[in-house]
Amino acid sequence: MLLLSQGMNYMPVDRASYETPALSDLQRLFWFRGGSDNHVDQVWPNIYLGDAKTTLQSLNITHILNAADGPYSINTGAKYYEDLQIEYYGVEAFDDPSFDLSIFFYDAANFIGKALNTSGGKREVFVHCAMGVSRSASLVLAFLMIHEDMTLVDALKTVSAHRDICPNSGFLSQLRDLDIKLNEERKGTRASATKEL
Repeated sequence: MLLLSQGMNYMPVDRASYETPALSDLQRLFWFRGGSDNHVDQVWPNIYLGDAKTTLQSLNITHILNAADGPYSINTGAKYYEDLQIEYYGVEAFDDPSFDLSIFFYDAANFIGKALNTSGGKREVFVHCAMGVSRSASLVLAFLMIHEDMTLVDALKTVSAHRDICPNSGFLSQLRDLDIKLNEERKGTRASATKEL
């Protein structure tokens, strides 16, 4: 598993014995913050997490995932970025524990994954919402779990080492459900591989 070395002083959990922690244990991980509260922070190679349109051109941002898209959220839809040469993807999400953000996990993760794997030069992805701590952070965590094969705990520690994040309890619970699903799939894949040997 690829992990960022900056500020990382923990070891990833053993995959074979990994069990998804309880929601209260996951929330405790935010108590040990090592990240920043800047407007924009790089949380994974070529992935930036933040709260507003800043110096996107100087960061060479090529793709934006807006987790606060829509008429009732912050005014940063596709039109907001039309003066920049940027590929845009908007998610109309509300930062409310009862909102089902999980329906966007795979589409958002695939947008990020496709952006990072597009040939023709370096691709930089900016993921944001109003403050860059809950909606957008949840979508980056889902990407790391889905495309980088991280557990939720490893994804939380990786992103939190670079940025202070705090997905609301509903989003964290949805990420926990995703972690359980992905962990069961991994165990099934390992069991199938063992049988084939």
